[in-house]
Amino acid sequence: MEMSEENPGGILSKTQSLRDKMKKRRKAIESLMTGDTPPVAETIIAPDTPTLPKKSKSDKVVSESNSVKSEEKTASERLSPVVSPPDKSQLTKSSSTPADDLSALLSLQSAKEREERSQQDEIFSLLSQPTAREQSLLATFKSVDGGGVKEFCQLSTKIECCKVNRSKQACDKLHFVKILQKHTDESLGDCSFLNTCFHMDTCKYIHYEVDKTDVGCKVKKEAAYKSSIQLMDSTKLVPPQWIQCDLRNFKFDVLGKFSVLMADPPWDIHMELPYGTMSDDEMRRLPVPGLQDEGLIFLWVTGRAMELGRECLKLWGYERVDEIIWVKTNQLQRIIRTGRTGHWLNHGKEHCLVGEKGHNQLNRGLDCDVIVAEVRATSHKPDEIYGIIERLSPGTRKIELFGRPHNLQPNWVTLGNQLDGVMIHDKDTLDRWSKIYPEGYNITENFILHPRQE
Repeated sequence: MEMSEENPGGILSKTQSLRDKMKKRRKAIESLMTGDTPPVAETIIAPDTPTLPKKSKSDKVVSESNSVKSEEKTASERLSPVVSPPDKSQLTKSSSTPADDLSALLSLQSAKEREERSQQDEIFSLLSQPTAREQSLLATFKSVDGGGVKEFCQLSTKIECCKVNRSKQACDKLHFVKILQKHTDESLGDCSFLNTCFHMDTCKYIHYEVDKTDVGCKVKKEAAYKSSIQLMDSTKLVPPQWIQCDLRNFKFDVLGKFSVLMADPPWDIHMELPYGTMSDDEMRRLPVPGLQDEGLIFLWVTGRAMELGRECLKLWGYERVDEIIWVKTNQLQRIIRTGRTGHWLNHGKEHCLVGEKGHNQLNRGLDCDVIVAEVRATSHKPDEIYGIIERLSPGTRKIELFGRPHNLQPNWVTLGNQLDGVMIHDKDTLDRWSKIYPEGYNITENFILHPRQE
């Protein structure tokens, strides 16, 4: 009977001790999270308090509770940073300081993270440095004194430059001058087309031009460098030359040989176009092979002319080596989705086939094969193509077939039926012209053209 009475009491005492343990652990965890120190009465048993009456298992309960408290205390000491004992003034402050310290410690970078960061910075600095090939290319195209190139000031006008820099004199860079006409309204601001506005005679927005005084100062400074004068003489640009002609009957022997040829033919793409077209057989019969012994050809194609263009390149003796794509944008620099051409899908791009004949010394790897440029007049190709060609083959003779007045460029000879007469500056070409066309070129009936130099 005694054993049956003692067993329920022992079980109750064990469950009570486990509950006490769980409560004390929760309080210890909460005090660690909030930063509060546990009350002294809960952690240490005061010596003045009366002891409990001795029972058979009471000593075990007290020892277990004391061991739990000591474990919680050691755990709290390990988690909290080692600091000096706080003053009384610090105890009155907010109780969130230990949590803040813990979060600050956790936010610090570890030694491994710092090492990885330094390695990443080192790799980035190495990648950002120019390679030996880039430096050699830069040295090849760099002139002795800058080649007459001068940087533009980001502040545009001299007045703005002096105002921002708080100086009475503007910087040494090039500046712009406002073009103020009678119809200009300065309150409207700058024209969004800048220097490409086609209606400057009526546009009310502000337009700009380069300050001529800055250009004059630049010329005077460079006059002192004899090497620069010799350099400019050696790379002097030949003014644009053009011949108004019908390419189907014009004798190309007058022109001589060229290193680069570009053509934008009026292909018959089976669509209504605002200009006349040529048949496929007429394109195949063009005497293009006589213009080059070796060199490059840039042939613009679109639609069904892409296959015909490749066929013509083979007939003319070229091997297609590359292709340039012109992605068309509108005035807001967005891709055009309603192109003028295309049977199935609206064409928002055009292709320029690149063919090569023979072996040529070219500056390879300087430009990309994609041009993103704004659409202008009908069949008006982007001006960026001329820069790409000039960098590929600088200082060589170049010819463009089926050109119009906007295609005229220095160092280029342009042929087309929409040009204004014949303009030739090259003496050798004039001599050949006088031999082949001594009485002038008869472009149509009773319409004879003679070359002029001015």
